[in-house]
Amino acid sequence: MERLFIMVGSIAAFLGVALGAFGAHMLKNRLSEDLFNIFEVGVRYHFYHALALLAVAWACTRWPGNLTILSGWLFLAGIIIFSGSLYALSLSGVRWLGAITPIGGLAFLAGWVCLFIAAFKD
Repeated sequence: MERLFIMVGSIAAFLGVALGAFGAHMLKNRLSEDLFNIFEVGVRYHFYHALALLAVAWACTRWPGNLTILSGWLFLAGIIIFSGSLYALSLSGVRWLGAITPIGGLAFLAGWVCLFIAAFKD
């Protein structure tokens, strides 16, 4: 699993950098300040949790088990749901997409709790 989370985390980090650059160079002058800030929040949490996936890869070697693995899948789900909904909202202006965002936030929180418990149990 550690190899999988290194690969997924690396891809997520690559996409985080690419989306951040896309936002800074292509969207800054095309989106309202409000929508651009929403996009930036998506990139920020995307990148934080790409790094968290790399930490999960390391944690899989230290505290192998279902909770450690689950934390990685929850972080990935959070990136897709939280950041993805913010990207979609900022690019489309469709505000109801913001209603999906907290589900991704809960996935992030659950991932951190699982990682904590996995380390604590050892």
